[in-house]
Amino acid sequence: MRQNKNLPIQRKPGNGVALLNRRAPRPILFGLLLGGMALTSVNSASSLPKRFEFSEPRMGVPFRIVLYTASEETAKRAAAAAFARIAELDQTLSNYDTDSELSLLGHQSGQFSWMPLSDDLYRVLACAQRLAAETNGAFDLTVGPLSALWRNARRIRKYPEADQLARFLKRVGWRRLQLDHSRQQARLTTPDMRLDPGGIAKGDALDQALTTLQQHGVQSALIAGDGDIAVSQPPPQKKGWRIRLASLSKTEKPPPDHVLLKHQAIATSGDLYQYVVLEGKRYSHIVDPRTGIGLTERRLVFVIAPSGIIADSLATALSVLDISKVESLLKLYPGSHARIISLADGRPLVRSFGLFNDCQTKPLTENFPAASIESLQLPVEARLQWNE
Repeated sequence: MRQNKNLPIQRKPGNGVALLNRRAPRPILFGLLLGGMALTSVNSASSLPKRFEFSEPRMGVPFRIVLYTASEETAKRAAAAAFARIAELDQTLSNYDTDSELSLLGHQSGQFSWMPLSDDLYRVLACAQRLAAETNGAFDLTVGPLSALWRNARRIRKYPEADQLARFLKRVGWRRLQLDHSRQQARLTTPDMRLDPGGIAKGDALDQALTTLQQHGVQSALIAGDGDIAVSQPPPQKKGWRIRLASLSKTEKPPPDHVLLKHQAIATSGDLYQYVVLEGKRYSHIVDPRTGIGLTERRLVFVIAPSGIIADSLATALSVLDISKVESLLKLYPGSHARIISLADGRPLVRSFGLFNDCQTKPLTENFPAASIESLQLPVEARLQWNE
């Protein structure tokens, strides 16, 4: 029997956990993906581990691995195993593959029969349900029917019919997903429910891939996927992996902020690319599971956390959650920090929590006049950049 000890609340170095959703693929952050597995070795002092870089498409988006180890053979073997682990998670957590374990759970919705869960699916569902309870449904894995409804609304550029929206709302609700922790099984209590792991599975994949690298002797690595990053030990002779955050100003003044990470993850969430304007109103691809409506407040969220699964899911939750509740939620996840950029009275407003508190919360009037609001629509690859 599986107990709650498997619940991924915080990752210590060497452990791992992340999300899976085939949203529109976001551009790779760190260069062009040329296909297959690309390998780069950079010469360094003979006494130090060498740097290797790999890239492969997984979960419908580009994944990139940078690692330090003594030999090319070890690097290739470890990277191949990490990519294989991500592919394995894809087969379990995909909501597009009708034969995935997650989809099979949806097919059994409304039957009131319990379905045994693999360790991978249980880990993700348990973490998701904890966050759903703590946010009173602002984060909700059962949002699948509404996600599909708004994807169609963006495609046909038409607001969902009121009766259709009401029907779909009846198929959504985190309490309708029930977990039996003692037996590691789950059930969905309402017919035609569908789970959407798009706000959590990618983070889990980053964590699991880092763990796989460590099992193959790689202790210093960075993995990036679809805008999010997880890292283990810093590069040789460095204090951490330097991650540069997006600048809101096209003039790059003042210099963009950066953070140094080790054994941490950073995730982003926002509607910079995916949204629709209906009857003169802008709706995000991110849906509030409680109302069934695409978000109308524009936010760009950064979250730093001890693991990818927490960073990814918190970033999604903070895109929906009322600002007044952000600080209390972060206190439930030690080592988690956030920056939320939103529009207030036509001007961008930055709110910072934890490590981001050195950046004052104030309207960005300098170098970002109200007439330049379109600058918020940064290319996704500009959200996070890294160097060593």
